[in-house]
Amino acid sequence: MSSSPSCSACLDAPVGAVADATPAPHSAPEPTEARWAAVASMALGVFGLVTAEFLPASLLTAMASDLRVSDGAAGQAVTVTALVAAVAAPSLPLLTRRIDRRLVMIAFTLLLVLSNVMSALAGSLATLLVARVLLGVALGGFWSMSAALAMRLVPASLFARAMSFILTGVSVATVCAAPIGAWMGDMWGWRSAFIAAGGISLITLAVQLVALPTLPPRDNPNLKVLGELLRRPPVRVALLAVLLVISGHFAGFTYIRPLMEQVTHMSVPTITAVLLGYGVGGIFGNFVGGWIAGRSERQAIVAGGAVIAVLAATLLVAGQSATITAAAVTLWGFAFGAFPVGFQTWIVRAAPDQAEGAGGLLVAAFQIAIASGAIFGGLMVDHVGALGGPAFALAALTLGTLLTLRHGPRPASA
Repeated sequence: MSSSPSCSACLDAPVGAVADATPAPHSAPEPTEARWAAVASMALGVFGLVTAEFLPASLLTAMASDLRVSDGAAGQAVTVTALVAAVAAPSLPLLTRRIDRRLVMIAFTLLLVLSNVMSALAGSLATLLVARVLLGVALGGFWSMSAALAMRLVPASLFARAMSFILTGVSVATVCAAPIGAWMGDMWGWRSAFIAAGGISLITLAVQLVALPTLPPRDNPNLKVLGELLRRPPVRVALLAVLLVISGHFAGFTYIRPLMEQVTHMSVPTITAVLLGYGVGGIFGNFVGGWIAGRSERQAIVAGGAVIAVLAATLLVAGQSATITAAAVTLWGFAFGAFPVGFQTWIVRAAPDQAEGAGGLLVAAFQIAIASGAIFGGLMVDHVGALGGPAFALAALTLGTLLTLRHGPRPASA
């Protein structure tokens, strides 16, 4: 999901939610023993991808200044990654369906290495955007195949545990990427953060070369399933809600550093601490969001959307206060935790017979939402100032929350 959910972060879900989304067993023989080293290599891959995806949010103003572009233009480093990932997620399984999955995953990690190197060396916005295109290919491809590959690495009874292990990479990256990126950028320049991310991706590549077994292609995906899913009203409503809610969130999140610098006038160490609070809040919010979604995914999404809308309004009114801004950003991270598991559960229940296809559409929708949030948030920031991000977030989240409240899934007895 990225970036994804991804948002790649966008796919970070508690074990129970992952179990609910477990695809039907394939006709091929089930693994008789768990390959935990291979699962760990995929968790490292998630960590590297999500870290690289979200680094620009913590380095935005420094990147913009060094590359001599506006904050809004620099924010398109997030946009291009998300757009490419949205196309890559449903298309790469088709394009690589005859290639050993081990080689495909290693290729994605090589793209991640190359993207980080190009980002660290970028002398212009154009070069940076090319690097982020490569990241988008790796990000979308990885998320589209991760669950299916996890099924081939462990017995069915351990699938939920394996996916939970893989997704811990999202949680760790969510906590680490923004604050550590901001700190490194202040100490040694923004390029140092991408150099560090490149080092992580090289370690990931080495582990995958050793740990991933041969995984001959097994499935034969096609476009008919995706077309049929898009004709289902419950699926379309869920995807529209994703586009509204997630675009609003990322419009606020992508441009939160300009707000803290230009409106709240925080120092870099303070910004780093606040971003750490956002990440830690997201981890706790993930568990609480999962607990609520286990009872009603509609209530989880509505609760998270309503809280973030209120927080965006609070930043618009009182963003000059360091205390209020710090609290709002931390609570924002907490409230976001309701979305990944809420939307994941919603889309699977909307298409229980085509859970994998529906999941691919969800990844694409998340990435499109991330891109649109970065685009429209950037336009708002460039035209009305640093408060443009929360202004767009307030509007989009209000619409998405009302849509979910009115048309979201309800228990059969409701």
